[in-house]
Amino acid sequence: MSAPAVEPAAPATAEEIRGWIADRVAYYLQRPAEEIDPAVPLTEYGLDSVYAFALCGDIEDALHLSVDPTLVWDVNTVDALAAHLSGLARGR
Repeated sequence: MSAPAVEPAAPATAEEIRGWIADRVAYYLQRPAEEIDPAVPLTEYGLDSVYAFALCGDIEDALHLSVDPTLVWDVNTVDALAAHLSGLARGR
């Protein structure tokens, strides 16, 4: 399988990042993204440490930001993650 010719654009705005995070969380939890309330702590959905670590890797790959693996526990909602990450992205 070959890599795509053009890499998709990274989410840039807080709203795009929020949607992207909700999609990733929904993928890991195998549920529709519409069921992910951005204000609910991710642990309440059952996101465990393996998926939290994977989500941090996804963040690094997609947003080109270096994040600590504990980020998802420290900033634990989709809304809070989106705000935090968009602030980091603006600050680079």
